[in-house]
Amino acid sequence: MSRVVVTGRIPEAALAALRAEHEVDDWQEPDSIPRAELLRRVAGADAVVSLLTEKIDAELLDAAGSQLRVVANVAVGYDNIDVAACAQRSVTATNTPGVLTDATADIALSLILMSTRRLGEGERTIRSGRPWKWGMFFLLGSSLQGKTLGIVGMGGIGQATARRAKAFGMEIVYQSRSELDPAVAAELGARRVELDELLSVSDVVSLHCPYGPATHHLIGAEQLESMKPSAHLVNTARGPVVDEAALASALRAGTIAGAGLDVFEHEPEVHPGLLELENVTLVPHLGSATVETRTAMAVLAADNALAVLSGQEPPSPIR
Repeated sequence: MSRVVVTGRIPEAALAALRAEHEVDDWQEPDSIPRAELLRRVAGADAVVSLLTEKIDAELLDAAGSQLRVVANVAVGYDNIDVAACAQRSVTATNTPGVLTDATADIALSLILMSTRRLGEGERTIRSGRPWKWGMFFLLGSSLQGKTLGIVGMGGIGQATARRAKAFGMEIVYQSRSELDPAVAAELGARRVELDELLSVSDVVSLHCPYGPATHHLIGAEQLESMKPSAHLVNTARGPVVDEAALASALRAGTIAGAGLDVFEHEPEVHPGLLELENVTLVPHLGSATVETRTAMAVLAADNALAVLSGQEPPSPIR
């Protein structure tokens, strides 16, 4: 039997699959595993099933030892993994794409609605006990029908968000490294544009690009200045894609109308400037947070680990 280290709590269905074939050492505490404890536990492991809260770098790989064969990340994003360091040590790295597409797209659309319709402000008004009454101009938001959604990163989640937005009567433009399949582009009525044009014409900009050096602070002060004053920004990708300090300044100055964020630059910390503002909706990284999706993610990660340990190609290797 091989030894599998699981770096955090995952659904029982995934643990059961791993335990059926291998020895499993899993961290069961609600808080993230301390780094020193993680380095101790991975020593001698054949597989590591990791959460995005754990950094899988050269230090950890060396602490595990040369017998380590696979790192299976329970996430679609893998900026917590040094993929090059894994490759140098002949360690297969995998992720969990596809299974969280709909759940994350649901959150993106939720944030679009919360920001454009000022739902967070309304909810806080009720809970605060502040006096209020219906009025013709009370908490006026903006409609989605006939407006333009700009999607940055037109992979599976971007496409799923576009389908939801189209049902609300929105027009779709997108920026991506490659053209959409013509059939998908026709279905969505989506037009590919450069980022500068997307920012200038969109009423809502939704970020779905992967995070890396090329997308660090992709949206900063200059990009926010090029958006409409009535526009809204939504981020369900990765926090560092947006310069949070620049966003806070833009929201405070009225450079853009609002924003909705599910991810943050220094999670779990949030830029204090954002916390002071009413025109930003903040939710704690809930993109994949459904019972069904988190279970499917963990099971896929377990399947990836089991495949490599049995000498087979994993379902979703990181290329």
